[in-house]
Amino acid sequence: MEIVIKPGRRRSDLREIWANRELFYFLAWRDFKVRYKQTLIGAAWAIFQPLLLMVVFTLFFNKVAGISSPSGHYPIFAYTGLLFWNFFGGAMQAASNSLVGNQAVVTKVYFPRLIAPLSATLVTVVDFLCASSVYVALMVYYRVIPGMLGVLLVVPMLLITWLAGAGLGTWLAALNVKYRDVRQILPFFIQALMFVTPVIYALAFVPDRFREFVYLNPMAGVITAMRAELIHQGSVAWSGVAISAAISVLLFAFGVLYFERAEAGIADII
Repeated sequence: MEIVIKPGRRRSDLREIWANRELFYFLAWRDFKVRYKQTLIGAAWAIFQPLLLMVVFTLFFNKVAGISSPSGHYPIFAYTGLLFWNFFGGAMQAASNSLVGNQAVVTKVYFPRLIAPLSATLVTVVDFLCASSVYVALMVYYRVIPGMLGVLLVVPMLLITWLAGAGLGTWLAALNVKYRDVRQILPFFIQALMFVTPVIYALAFVPDRFREFVYLNPMAGVITAMRAELIHQGSVAWSGVAISAAISVLLFAFGVLYFERAEAGIADII
């Protein structure tokens, strides 16, 4: 008699993920150490990238192209967008490369595979905190007092950003196992998407008839809300923020569900 053992079809068990939380923390800590191992300035790269982009955008888009911010102080206006955009893009990119980067572990040891992409996104939280130090310095320099509502919204907006980035990254992680082109295409995709997101320009530059569609990009709601409530630049369309939040939740659910469908064959394909 021949016995064939097949993986069962089941949803991700949160209790199983919680039981493996030490592995979750270990993978996150290892990713952080590997990322900055043998670098000259270490975690300061998280500060250098958005700071350099802020300077470039200020010189070329603000000074040369004449793109302005609603209430002046374009550098802090641009940095607000870059701060949250880099968190989104970094989470997506880290999650998408997580399975391929953990190939030796994935093929030899069983663990809930969803841990890999989700733990990889924690590195971007550290990057966000490091880059926030420059943001605070810019507020002091321009004498901007953040709004209380803006301060209270930081964590919810970060959660919306994380859901979108982790959701797309989890989906791409499953695709990356089968199609290694994902790793090559993703940086270009993130860069192109930034220019259709109000990172370097205000939402007011978008024609009224297209403005509602802009909020289908979850980062549009996050960035406009943070600019309005933290540094008092622009106004918030809360209906648009609600749309962005809903899209983020849907992206996360889609990413996890797709990952679950592909999970059974990941170890064989990778």
